Amino acid sequence: MANKQDSLPKGFEKRPDEKLAVTRGDLKQAVAQTVNFRPGRGGPGRGPAEIEKADNIKGTASRLLKYFSGAKKQLAGLIVAVVAVTLLSLAAPAMQGRAIDSIKAHDWSPLYRCVFLLLGIFLVNVGANLAQSLLAARVSQSIVRRMRHDLFKKIDNLPIPYLDTHSNGDIMSRMTNDVENVSNTVSQSLGSLVSGVLTLIGTVTIMFLYCWQLTLITMVSVLLTVLVTKKMSDVMRKVYRKRSALLGQLNGHSEEMITGYRSIVAYNKQDDVTREFETTSDELAKVSVKAEILGGSMGPIMNCISNIGFVIVAAFGGYFAYTGLITIGTISAFIIYAKQFSRPINEIAQLYGTIQTAIAGAERVFALMDHPDEDNSGDQPLKETRGEISFRHVNFSYIPGKQVLYDFNLDIKPGQKIALVGATGSGKTTVVNLLMRFYPLDSGEILIDGVNINDIKRDELRHNTAIVLQDTFLYSDTIGGNIKYADRNASDERMKNAAKMSNISRFIERQPDGYDTFLSHAGESLSHGQRQLLAIARAVLADPKILILDEATSSVDTRTEKKIQDAMVNLMKNRTSVIIAHRLSTVRDADRIVVMDHGRVVETGSHDELLAQNGVYSALYQTQFEGKAI
Repeated sequence: MANKQDSLPKGFEKRPDEKLAVTRGDLKQAVAQTVNFRPGRGGPGRGPAEIEKADNIKGTASRLLKYFSGAKKQLAGLIVAVVAVTLLSLAAPAMQGRAIDSIKAHDWSPLYRCVFLLLGIFLVNVGANLAQSLLAARVSQSIVRRMRHDLFKKIDNLPIPYLDTHSNGDIMSRMTNDVENVSNTVSQSLGSLVSGVLTLIGTVTIMFLYCWQLTLITMVSVLLTVLVTKKMSDVMRKVYRKRSALLGQLNGHSEEMITGYRSIVAYNKQDDVTREFETTSDELAKVSVKAEILGGSMGPIMNCISNIGFVIVAAFGGYFAYTGLITIGTISAFIIYAKQFSRPINEIAQLYGTIQTAIAGAERVFALMDHPDEDNSGDQPLKETRGEISFRHVNFSYIPGKQVLYDFNLDIKPGQKIALVGATGSGKTTVVNLLMRFYPLDSGEILIDGVNINDIKRDELRHNTAIVLQDTFLYSDTIGGNIKYADRNASDERMKNAAKMSNISRFIERQPDGYDTFLSHAGESLSHGQRQLLAIARAVLADPKILILDEATSSVDTRTEKKIQDAMVNLMKNRTSVIIAHRLSTVRDADRIVVMDHGRVVETGSHDELLAQNGVYSALYQTQFEGKAI
């Protein structure tokens, strides 16, 4: 459907086999994304990832919050569970301090109450934590389900130009990685963020109520922890970023070697690619060792600072207890509160990057959702289509300033077979793209039965048109299911008749399960010719008034080409047909052959008439039969 032979959008290259090519850098980036080393995706053992920031944080966050409206009850329950967990966590140290003071005073009755209360707090805390995890998962999945539903619905209505100018990997990344970032943030970070803020407020309040002097002393160790964490994170981020880049480079190189192994062997380049691989691998190993050392040292350093803080609290707390300012139980509670105070600070610092990345991912998702839908204008039906097609003074360019079609005019009568021929890039496939309303015209008009296609209902236009492309796409479904893709309501008899007309019925009947044979991996086990015949059977079942055949026999052998041509003859009966072909032998029987060159019609006529003119078509024909490339 998308343009393959004509001018391509900026950033794409064209190879002789007319497939889109990517640069090596693109491949490395794609592989790096595949292994989840995108910027902003950190993880256990990976160190701090580069924070991916959104351009409009406030607007994106506000829009993201609207998705919470579908899970209000679960969200309310989640907040209640988080508050309960926080309050219980704050109450436990105070209760432990009272128990210690009761032991010191040999007052056993309060001790028993404290022990039973602590037991109750711990049990309720476990239940509240379980409820928090369950509700967070439900909230996140509710949000993600709605986002994916909206995103997939949007993708179904995207215009072809958008799909041509954006890689499949980028669109899939928005559907998977970006939405998953939002899901992980909601399920793992939302509760932690609320709990962390409440814990900080509650802990500081209780500590000041106990002893403001010891609280200020505790703040010194906490401040030291924050400063060291920030400094080490800055150093580690650079190392981990370099490791991620090298890993993507190594995977990209491996992908190239595996994909292009035949070419490597053919040119005897095994030693060269091995040396290049080893160079990158050695550099990655060195950086990885440094990254692991830095990553592994973070925990011990933080524990060391934390332990120093505990020693300071214990020392000053002992002195204050000796002077009667506080009790021994208060010292015990203070040590626990000091630990609780530093934990949410580190968590909130880490959550900042996670939340920023999630908002950036949401912004990418919303950017796709906000893209204009494919033009669906037109209200005139096509109930009794005759198949008359007219191109009148059509001008078109994929990229402004790089025109593809120049004042293109063509009239096709109902039931006529028209062949479009010409060198690669002459504009043949563009004509089909415009006829199907995949792209808007720059100027001019296209008429079907005298009606401008922009005034025709888009769905009816495409319902009355069938395309058999050079690259056939089959689904991971049964053979019958792939044929019936054109009409899900078709009877089995109609499906089998379509297969017979397409010269594929005998092959199908030889399969173990016949029409119920499942095609795994989208039919990769079938030959190109068999796939083409199935595509023709699908087009026969669609029973279109207008038929488009785009290089349907360009990649098959002569024997298979004859079978496909016979099937095409059956398919084209009583239908207006537009045939695009490089093999001029396949268009000799066309009612009229239109020769295109650089977006213009240079010759038109039958096969014999064009040969007699001794012009462009004759040169193409003679060149092809001499075995030279066009």
